[in-house]
Amino acid sequence: MAARPLVSVFSLAGEKSGETNLPTVMTAPLRPDIVQFVHTNMSKNNRQAYAVSIRAGKQVSASSWGTGRAVARIPRVGGGGTSRSGQGAFGNMCRGGRMFAPTKTWRKWHRKINVTQRRYAVSSALAATAVPALVMARGHKVDDVPE
Repeated sequence: MAARPLVSVFSLAGEKSGETNLPTVMTAPLRPDIVQFVHTNMSKNNRQAYAVSIRAGKQVSASSWGTGRAVARIPRVGGGGTSRSGQGAFGNMCRGGRMFAPTKTWRKWHRKINVTQRRYAVSSALAATAVPALVMARGHKVDDVPE
């Protein structure tokens, strides 16, 4: 809850010219858990999709040597005359192979947030600005402010 229900009204010259009631939204319950939840999920809504190429790690012709050669059955690059020939390919454990579970663009990037929760978070965050201790805890200098 806010520290005081009445706030002073100041003229342009800086003198106190009256008092008025604090708006009801400033006395809303402080719910940092809801504010954090809504902020976290809303910040996910401006992400861009990313993914690796579907061909990455699969652009070499390779086939398994089968059993009986005392090597793992992973597909191996064919040919000769280069250090690449005979090396393992395609697998996520191989150098130059594809990654495990390649990232896809159809991942769930955005989040829907309940409108009521969003409004609650806004009113709760606004009410937190009425508590000087919380404002000062964030590093703002409000010692010189009259109210």
